[in-house]
Amino acid sequence: MIFDTHAHYDDEQFGVDREELLMSMEENGVGTIVNVSATYESCARVTEMVKKYPFMYAAVGVHPDEVGALDEEKLVRMEALLDQKKVVAVGEIGLDYYWDHESHDLQKEWFIRQLELARKHNLPVLIHSREAAADTMEIMKGHAQGLNGVIHCYSYSKEMAKEYVKMGFYIGIGGVVTFKNAKKVKETVAEIPLTSIVLETDCPYLAPEPFRGKRNQSAYIQYVAEKIAEIKEISYEEVVAQTEKNARAMYGLDA
Repeated sequence: MIFDTHAHYDDEQFGVDREELLMSMEENGVGTIVNVSATYESCARVTEMVKKYPFMYAAVGVHPDEVGALDEEKLVRMEALLDQKKVVAVGEIGLDYYWDHESHDLQKEWFIRQLELARKHNLPVLIHSREAAADTMEIMKGHAQGLNGVIHCYSYSKEMAKEYVKMGFYIGIGGVVTFKNAKKVKETVAEIPLTSIVLETDCPYLAPEPFRGKRNQSAYIQYVAEKIAEIKEISYEEVVAQTEKNARAMYGLDA
């Protein structure tokens, strides 16, 4: 079944119909979802939400746009959440030079600190990187050796994707691959092995065609899987099966 490796179901856009939507996932072919925090406050929300849904797991971390809210006391509280049974990753963390809500130095500092948490707790990492390719790679090579995880919403070159694959990381592919102007993402999908790809929504954001501009949700991953199958000239079923296998291995859910 479909494994959505990166969603944000605590987002207020799901406030009206969250329960109904999540209870429909199985009938829409979605078997597992990882609910990912972005703000400090959302860390607690996602860890509470997974207690209600057997098919849902949580990732705890603070997005680079939100690291200005962090301090040592909050980091300690975040770390305590990592020991909860259904917390399977640290994320989403990284660098974002597109919005520049926080200084580059502050983003780097908290990126490294959260990578250290992942190492300490032996958890994979979910990496956000936007218009920060060189600095992200430098930090990953310097501070993520021996870790694994996913480069979320991948948007850089196929050459850099291959470098991350060599480092043991998966490439996260979502709705963007269905966009007409997504040349780099399509080239990346064509060049890297299916064994290094995981599926994601980043919902409620980045809905695939034909829902572009509307609220995204996990059932829409079928459009992503169909596009990957088309690019690689393989079956839809093979894409879903292999990417689920990849995700379960990455999150340590093989058993």
